[in-house]
Amino acid sequence: MTASASISPPAALRVVAIGGGTGLSTLLRGLRRHVAVPGQTTETGIISDLAALVTVTDDGGSSGRLRKGFNMLPPGDLRNCMVALSEEEDLISQLFRHRFKSGGDIEGHNFGNLFVAALTEITGDFGQAIQLASKILATRGRIYPVTTANATLVAEMDDGSLVRGETNISASKRRIVELTLEPPDAAPLPEALEAIERADLITVGPGSLYTSLITNLLVKGIPEALTRACGVRVFICNLMTQANESLGLTASQHIERIYEHTGAPIFDYAILNSAPVSPEMLLRYAAEGAAPIIPDVDRVESLGVRCIVGNFLSEGEVLRHAGDKVAGALLELGRLSMIKNLAGA
Repeated sequence: MTASASISPPAALRVVAIGGGTGLSTLLRGLRRHVAVPGQTTETGIISDLAALVTVTDDGGSSGRLRKGFNMLPPGDLRNCMVALSEEEDLISQLFRHRFKSGGDIEGHNFGNLFVAALTEITGDFGQAIQLASKILATRGRIYPVTTANATLVAEMDDGSLVRGETNISASKRRIVELTLEPPDAAPLPEALEAIERADLITVGPGSLYTSLITNLLVKGIPEALTRACGVRVFICNLMTQANESLGLTASQHIERIYEHTGAPIFDYAILNSAPVSPEMLLRYAAEGAAPIIPDVDRVESLGVRCIVGNFLSEGEVLRHAGDKVAGALLELGRLSMIKNLAGA
């Protein structure tokens, strides 16, 4: 199946996006403009409800410092999602993105992270702090940490060693064999499970295979909720491999690694990029040991996952998914799935 950006006739979809890092933020920017707002018709507001379920295992940078200093969950990925769902031209969203370049102890901190830390101290509840910050930014969607447990990533490497902490795992030169959470019974937010249950469309990715995607799927109850979900479930494959996480893996092997951790198939479709990367970008990424992910369609479909193949590439200073094109393909899938479900009702 080839990519399609046709979204007609309109349908009000409930969408859940699962992930972390810049991949999830890029996707949310593409989906944001399709979220209905008061007084808007469904011709421009295809999404009636948008929820982002975000990883909270980061232990580096500003987020890591706040996690250690305030004994709170890392706010960085959640803050990026808030900014992505806000009006980007607005001054307050620029403020949330601001990183201090000097100032002693606050040097290197992000203002949005500090703001969430302050709200967490005031309310005594990290989840409530995220919701309050989202209101201030007037986000077009709800943002939830996938769990409020203070969980640590643990990776078993191909030499049998155990590496603890997301930063250490990302820095390791060994290949990840299995990822687990400490504690292993980290519970999801009830709102996260409810959002998955009610969704017409659920996405996983793009993002770092282990530290942005699989980490969410290790939270107790999330894989089971995805297995039971009635909405169409879509894997958005990364554009490039990533050193220490997905080096040399094809699209189908990404899905296989995910299934090894979920213990059950959780995808109906996969979005795969087939557009070529420019020679200049290939050289730049090759210096980091990265290469385009091979869209091995036949192997993906042998896993029971149908493929949406097309040009989903956007080249700038770095490679990113073209948010509008991905959103168009996703909303078409969601619309067709909703029509099919209504016909079968």
